[in-house]
Amino acid sequence: MVVLSEFSEGSSSSSSTHDHRYDVFLSFRGVDTRKSFTNHLYNALTHANITTFLDDEEIETGEDLKPELESAIRGSRASVVVLSENYAISTWCLDELVLILEQRMKCNNVVIPIYYHVEPTHVRKQENSFGEAMAKHRQMIEAETDENKRNQWAQKIELWNKALREVADLKGKDANGRLEVEFIDEIVKDIFRRLHISSRFPLPQLIGMKDSIKFIISWLKDASSHMPDILTILGMGGIGKTSLAKYVYVLHSHEFDKSSFIADISRRCDEKYNGMIDVQKQLYGDISKPSLVQIRDVSIYTSMIESVVARKKVFLVLDDISSIDQLDALLGSKRFHPGSKILITTKDAWLTQSCSPFKTKIKPNHAEHKLEGLSTTESQKLLCFHAFMCNDPKPGYEEVSQKIVKYCEGHPMALKVLGRSLHNRDVTYWEGYIDRLKKENDSPINNILRMSFDSFPSENDKDLFKYIACTFVGMDRDDVVTILEACGIETKIGITNLIDKCLLSIGWNNELMMHQLVQEMGRFLVREESLYKPWERSRLWGHESFMVLDQEKGTKNVLGLTLDMRMLEKKKLNGSLEFKTDALSKMDRLMLLQLNYVQIMGSYKNFPKELRWLCMHGFPLKSIPSDLSMENVVALDMSYSNIESFEICYSYPQRLHKRLKQLIGSCTKDKRLLGSLKILNLSFCEQIRSVRGFDHLPKLESLILKGCIGLLEVCESIEQCFELVLIDLSYCKKLEKLPRSLGMLKKVKTLLLNGCYIGESQIKIRDMDSSEMLKSNNIRINTITSSSTVVLHAMPSYSKFSVISLPRSLVRLSLENNNLSTESFPTDFSCLYMLKKLYLDENPIVSLPSCVKTLPRLETLSMRDCKMLTTVEHLPHTLTHLNLHFDSNKPLLRKVVFDPQMSPLQFSLGRRIVAFSSFECEGMVKIQPMAGVEEKLLCSLGWTKLDFLNGKHVTTSSSYGESEESEIQMYYEFGIFSTIYEGQEMPNWITDRTTGLSMSFTIPSSPNHLTGINFCCQLASPFPDEKLVLVDYVLLDFPVIKLSNITKNLTWIYDHYIDSVYAGGDCVILLSHWMFGMNEMECGDHVIVSVRWAPDDIGDAVSKECGVSFVYDDGKKEEEKEEEEDVLGYYKSWNHIIGGDLTAFQTTTGEYILSKDRILWPSLDIALLNYYYLCVEGAHFKDKIFSFKALSQRKSGVPVDHGP
Repeated sequence: MVVLSEFSEGSSSSSSTHDHRYDVFLSFRGVDTRKSFTNHLYNALTHANITTFLDDEEIETGEDLKPELESAIRGSRASVVVLSENYAISTWCLDELVLILEQRMKCNNVVIPIYYHVEPTHVRKQENSFGEAMAKHRQMIEAETDENKRNQWAQKIELWNKALREVADLKGKDANGRLEVEFIDEIVKDIFRRLHISSRFPLPQLIGMKDSIKFIISWLKDASSHMPDILTILGMGGIGKTSLAKYVYVLHSHEFDKSSFIADISRRCDEKYNGMIDVQKQLYGDISKPSLVQIRDVSIYTSMIESVVARKKVFLVLDDISSIDQLDALLGSKRFHPGSKILITTKDAWLTQSCSPFKTKIKPNHAEHKLEGLSTTESQKLLCFHAFMCNDPKPGYEEVSQKIVKYCEGHPMALKVLGRSLHNRDVTYWEGYIDRLKKENDSPINNILRMSFDSFPSENDKDLFKYIACTFVGMDRDDVVTILEACGIETKIGITNLIDKCLLSIGWNNELMMHQLVQEMGRFLVREESLYKPWERSRLWGHESFMVLDQEKGTKNVLGLTLDMRMLEKKKLNGSLEFKTDALSKMDRLMLLQLNYVQIMGSYKNFPKELRWLCMHGFPLKSIPSDLSMENVVALDMSYSNIESFEICYSYPQRLHKRLKQLIGSCTKDKRLLGSLKILNLSFCEQIRSVRGFDHLPKLESLILKGCIGLLEVCESIEQCFELVLIDLSYCKKLEKLPRSLGMLKKVKTLLLNGCYIGESQIKIRDMDSSEMLKSNNIRINTITSSSTVVLHAMPSYSKFSVISLPRSLVRLSLENNNLSTESFPTDFSCLYMLKKLYLDENPIVSLPSCVKTLPRLETLSMRDCKMLTTVEHLPHTLTHLNLHFDSNKPLLRKVVFDPQMSPLQFSLGRRIVAFSSFECEGMVKIQPMAGVEEKLLCSLGWTKLDFLNGKHVTTSSSYGESEESEIQMYYEFGIFSTIYEGQEMPNWITDRTTGLSMSFTIPSSPNHLTGINFCCQLASPFPDEKLVLVDYVLLDFPVIKLSNITKNLTWIYDHYIDSVYAGGDCVILLSHWMFGMNEMECGDHVIVSVRWAPDDIGDAVSKECGVSFVYDDGKKEEEKEEEEDVLGYYKSWNHIIGGDLTAFQTTTGEYILSKDRILWPSLDIALLNYYYLCVEGAHFKDKIFSFKALSQRKSGVPVDHGP
């Protein structure tokens, strides 16, 4: 039954025992919203990597909920209830709602009511359609003659009444008056926030590649050679090479010093003259700090890359290589650091071994792995996954699905696209579809792609597909939406539809991505418009653009034209390399124009008037021509140009005071009107000195001036850009001042000031009115008689950046790489009450600035690579993401403290942060010298007679191969204390002993309560006579400890914080104390403990002997214990310990993987893959995403029993 009460969402509960198959369950009335709002919401959720259940059946049968619906509700972390006009008419909907609210009470599930064209009060008070529906249900009682059924109906109606009142009391979202796309986006973001879902690194869905994954992981793990290893994945286009490489990269890139995934290399190099420079720039930026110097020589970048890979162990994925030149430019000809791995995907088997590294004296190791088509079984699984969202055909579809599988010939992309195209279609449609396919003479994949395009009912979506395929692949999604919606294309929903059909995807950086086969199909559709007369087509690109401009054959049919001359210069061209502006004069309907590095001569007065997007990288003139008409342009991109100033002015007599008219007289209207401009990008215009005239850009939303290293001034008139949302001034090193009027902007959400060298500035938050702003800047008006313009001169009285005024509306603020010290910040940031994301990366901050704690809504805080950072404490309670990732070898960070009241968060620390002495990350690990540990604490662990360890040292290492010598340390994590030292004998109080790798025992009876088990093992070096030489891997690799309570069916697999050790002798003692809370271990329980190494590891230590001893409490009563201080109280207060909350570490088999990797890489299953040899096949973490909560709120810090 439904219990009506308040509770804290996400608090500790029995939900830890549930296996969540879904993130979200959708409850809705099909007749109201199935084909509209709910369908759009479902698509948005699934494309955001949110696993969502939606019932496909339209017809309700029977009085009770279907078992699969009950199972889906119980297996979901959240439910979205779409309350529409006819929702309460459906008894199924009402039963769903009752069960959803029960799950909310039992398991703290998130419930989000959506009021879809209904009023919350109508739901709460059951008025209007909800009142009518409940009245009809009550009539069922009166009509029922069976007394038992009457009582059942009465009970149900009472439950429904309570459920409707309860759901109406929850915080919901009202669709009334909202734009549907924006409303759905808000819902998706809310679910992301409340479920802590990570979307940046989604794993590709791989079916039928199990053997390939195992092969590549085995190759990655193989450390038997001191040479770099190169693996080439071969196969035809669309066979899954990129998806496989991306899968492996996402899971294993963190195991290397540096890593880089470079996608789509062949196309990027073919479509742009400087394509290889862009690829090299990305690679170099990934494995080193991005170069801010403009480099235009491939050989220089190659040398820079060679320098980095020689010093660092890297993992590179070079996707879609098509030439030896590409490999030579990216790999160079010099040696890589030992242990580096290079994975190459290509269609050509001979390429890899023909490149420069294989022409040196010492050649790298090389292996090949060829991807073939999927088997019939795997093909059917992939088809069904996309068509039915399950592994098997629905009843009645078995035969036709076999026909589809046979036609696709095991091609993954064909199966995927076809499955999406047939989703929710009946058998008759499937039969007709396969018949049409067989009639086509082209290849199966081309036929499938073409029919997927033809199946779009909307011409809008077809046009959108062509626009993207011809022009916008690789561009930011939001920018494309802005541009194309100005062209009359419904883009937001259209992009979603293209993603539905698997014709488009969104990259990690929000860029539009399209498989090369799909893009080629889209461009072929445009060529079909006029096979032999390109100028009659709607869109032109590449050589055809050059030819049409050169011959001045443009027509009104052309809607979009793109040309990058640098791409064409290396090819033979017939005609001049300069064009006349008149070549564009006949293209009256041209809306999209890209002329990168094009020499264009003549007057601009006849330039097309309908332009919405004008992109002219490398524009040669020093200013924008005054006769260039741009009144309809919404996006202007003049990056990498020679422009020295940017200033637009209108007809001043229309705007200025009468006295100004008298001063400057009549003024001719500037044709460079930009009243429609929303995006202005002048990035990397190195000659530009000032940007003015913002008062004439009323619709400007994005101002991007990144890398304008000569920029001195941004005009105070920026305060007139009332719609401005994003400002990017990154790496404008010479900028003498920031406009004080920044503080007056009301809608700016993102401000990027990376690398502006504002270290000596004081940051202030301003909210002045116009009169204050004028006064503070001492503005005066001067007349220049030789011009018809008015110049507003600002007379600031401060040095560079002495005061930085920040808008109160900021949601995202980036101050990366600015030489900011802790003292640079104000004492209070609370007036930035909208700020959610703050980036302080690469600043010499010693501790967290106190003002950060005053940010009331801060969700994301990044202090990546703050090398001087030593402590992090006083974090805001609202944080959901904390990034303390370090790339430096030995960061100074020694303490991270969390408040018990903080909610769970995504915590990125990175393996580089691994410290070997005197380090504490609260809730994760605490390391302290054994010599400094209180004797009382050691005694409570049963550790005695360890004084001989004082003064001794040990060398420990991480998987990066870095090492550090320190005193003998005590480590604490997951409720396990441990220490490592050189020795020939285990402590004499380890009473039960055995030789070998494992032992079993029964916990002996005792009148007192068991509080812990000491496990000790002696590890022998496989190289007893060798000295420590890291590159020769003489360090002893630590084993994994597996402790199983057979009686209670509980298993903990513990991978120690330290990866390997050298203690100076040929034997090492690993001593650990496993602290247990309530009843995980009791007298009479049968236990097995073993030490294990991965089966493919080489040079592991050898376990000579292992043993256990038992620790019991002192038998005192609870009242006596409460009076004494619990020396272990702080350690028991940690959240993620045995007896505490280990839900995120639990697999579906009831085991717990206790590994720091699960914390350091919270969104990945890497912690499970590393222990595949210990887990049953198919085991996976119950919770996809791990949310870190350092401290528990359990009373007195006593762990509670969560059960298996």
